Amino acid sequence: MSRSPHVPDQSTPPEKRLAVEEHGADPVPPERRHGSPRQLLWTWASPQVGFATVFIGVLSVSAFGLSFWPAVAALVLGAGLGSLAHGVLSTDGPRFGVPQMVIGRLSFGFRGNALPSAVNAFVSGVGWFAVNTVGGAFALNSLTGLAPLPSLLILVVLEVVIGYVGHDLVHRFEKYAFPVLCAIFLLAGVWVFLDADLSGSGSGGGFGGFLLAFSACFGFTAGWNPCASDYARYLPATTSRRATAWYAGLGLFVSVSVVSVIGAASATLAAPAGASPTDAFTGQLPDWLGKLTLVAIILGAMAAATLNVYSAAVSLSSLDLKLPRWLNRAALVAVVGAIGTAAGWASLADAGHAFENFLLVIAYWIAPWLGVVLMEHLLRALPDTTLADRLQDRTFTQAGGLIALLAGVAVSVPLFSNQTLFVGWVPDRWPGVGDLTCPVGFVLGAGLYALLRRRDTTTPSL
Repeated sequence: MSRSPHVPDQSTPPEKRLAVEEHGADPVPPERRHGSPRQLLWTWASPQVGFATVFIGVLSVSAFGLSFWPAVAALVLGAGLGSLAHGVLSTDGPRFGVPQMVIGRLSFGFRGNALPSAVNAFVSGVGWFAVNTVGGAFALNSLTGLAPLPSLLILVVLEVVIGYVGHDLVHRFEKYAFPVLCAIFLLAGVWVFLDADLSGSGSGGGFGGFLLAFSACFGFTAGWNPCASDYARYLPATTSRRATAWYAGLGLFVSVSVVSVIGAASATLAAPAGASPTDAFTGQLPDWLGKLTLVAIILGAMAAATLNVYSAAVSLSSLDLKLPRWLNRAALVAVVGAIGTAAGWASLADAGHAFENFLLVIAYWIAPWLGVVLMEHLLRALPDTTLADRLQDRTFTQAGGLIALLAGVAVSVPLFSNQTLFVGWVPDRWPGVGDLTCPVGFVLGAGLYALLRRRDTTTPSL
């Protein structure tokens, strides 16, 4: 039996409703489009105003050995490049009305796109969801004395509920979290800078340390790129592409840059002995401000993890699997949240090292993927209507995309990776080179795709 088509209630504007979102990976019809590109500013800024972003700056000084100003240069460069790509990719949201992983079909083909979609679902729903929620759990533990595991579970429930309801509640939560997060973190940042040692020489990170810090910040920022269109796809098709790119990229860049630099400044100060990662940061603040900052860390963790679990469910929907009727986008949020909770639980014992390793590894697949999709974006020559049809064409293939992605990973990681779990051939022999995995992977992915891409000589057959 077929269901009757959904007829939206026209008495209330779509952006004012808070019903459970019905759309997964399918195109959002024109009558359901709403919103302004301005909302992308806080949607992408709020999730970065939290402890995960602070920790990137901390690592650049404490783990990668940079002094403050070289750390600032690496962090701003990494955030800038990741945000630039994010703005470009976000323009496809209003253009096609589908999530980012569906747009990936133009680069990898309908079937070939299953691999990056599955990887992104795992990375967002398990990796990033766990990382962000664990940071919030430690803050809740420090603030209330509640044990880390129950703290984790409380946050998971709240995050999954927001992601379950869907797109409009996600945007609304980020909007109201934004001013609170900005006010508290800017105040904490001013306090940190009053005592920070900005003229220190570091521990000798050199060019290798610079590349590690750059890769960590680029990986963190560009880690949002596979979700770029997820939160712009409800915007009307007539929305300005320039405004869409500007607000999405600016929200991401400013928040990552400012908060990570605050983290780098805090790393120049002595942390309390035996402190948890969050206590090491808030312990440098007066008690009243430390407690406020813990509240902001909790709120920021929720802002980020909510996007993680939502986008993971959307990525799974883009696989176009024959799932039971009840296992829709909303139900997938709950499933992904449960798996991510298990990962977060497992990392509670050594969250700092787990986050450091995850940050470096995450950029290894993002860089060649990004090279492929940006090159596709550049080389497109067909009308939007034809491209929109191609997104739903099950027969469309683009083998060059998958070959370029896999080759980029297969070459860059064994040769250039430099982390605690694995050191590649080049840094093993010349440690001063650092970690060139991201730039090499990006260039290989983009270059190979440009050579192998199927030319647009015919329209797809449906």
